[in-house]
Order: sequence, then structure tokens, then C-alpha cells
Amino acid sequence: MASLNVGNLGDYLREQRRNAQLSLRQLADAAGVSNPYLSQIERGLRKPSAEVLQQVAKALRISAETLYVRAGILDDERDRVEVETRAVILADPTLNERQKQVLLQIYESFRKENGFEIKSVEDVQGISDVQDATVDQASTADGNEADLQNDQHVKSDQRVKKDQRVKKDQRVKKDQQDKIDRDDARGQQPAS
Repeated sequence: MASLNVGNLGDYLREQRRNAQLSLRQLADAAGVSNPYLSQIERGLRKPSAEVLQQVAKALRISAETLYVRAGILDDERDRVEVETRAVILADPTLNERQKQVLLQIYESFRKENGFEIKSVEDVQGISDVQDATVDQASTADGNEADLQNDQHVKSDQRVKKDQRVKKDQRVKKDQQDKIDRDDARGQQPAS
């Protein structure tokens, strides 16, 4: 097989595996990939998916982003920063899911405005992560539906309160007009 252009990913993986004092078989088992496949990656004969790199990184206890860069999945520092920024936004416990999605949309629009393309989820995280994201989005949709229902209730309450204020203002104006009319009627009565 011809060697693929995967930079020094294989050498780097071999070095990390040796530093972790793991055999090729032990790392393959820990990462959930076959021993021959991992061997081909280390020799530069196979270009692994982002999902496989993530599993290997987890088994080696190193950053998956480092492997993404070495494999050419993440092109440069900006891509890494984008991934980290997205991760921080999504991990923020003080924001609800709807707020996180809105914040990500704003972030993406600013990046586009400044001429930077957004990496797709598939490029950065692998196909299984996209499937996980789909499941998360489905569960988030349930949360978003609850948020939408809550928003509708809030808007409905606001409309009711506004209607009540308008009716109260109308009653006050009517009472004032009635008082003016009574005062006028008293002023026009013939004096006895």
C-alpha cells in the first residue's frame, strides 16, 4: 500500500503509545479498534476517522484535537479555537439549551461575516458524534418545545396583563369623563 499523507500522525501515535507504556494490542483494545488497523495507522497506511482518533486519544489520555490537527482534520489554530469555543458554550451550565443554540448561531454568523468558514460537525467529531448530536438535538427539541410553550405562556400572560391595563385605563378615563359630565350638569342646573 502507498503511504497516505497523514503528516506525522503515525509516528506521533507510536511515540504517545510508548510513553504510555502500552503495546499496540493494549492500545487497540482500549480504543476499541483492531490491532492490524491501528498498526496501519501508525505506519501511515491508513487515515483514521475523527471518531477513531477520538477513541485513541481517550485511550492514550491525550487531546483529540492534537490528533485532529496531525491528521489534517483541523487545519490550523483557528479551527482548534472554534472547536474549543463551541465546547465551552455547550458546556456552560448557566445557559439553557435554547440560549446555547442562539449563542452558537451568533458566533457562527460573526465568523462568516469575518470570512471564516465553519467546520462541519462531521469534519471535527466524526460520524458517530453527528448521530449523538442528532439524538441530543431531538432531546433538545423536546426542551425547546417546552421553552416555546413557556414563551407562549409568558406572552399570553403579558397580553392578558396588557388587556387588563387597557381596560383599567378605559375605566379610569370613563370615570373621569362621568365626573366631568356630572360636574358640568351641576354647573348648568338653575340655581334655586
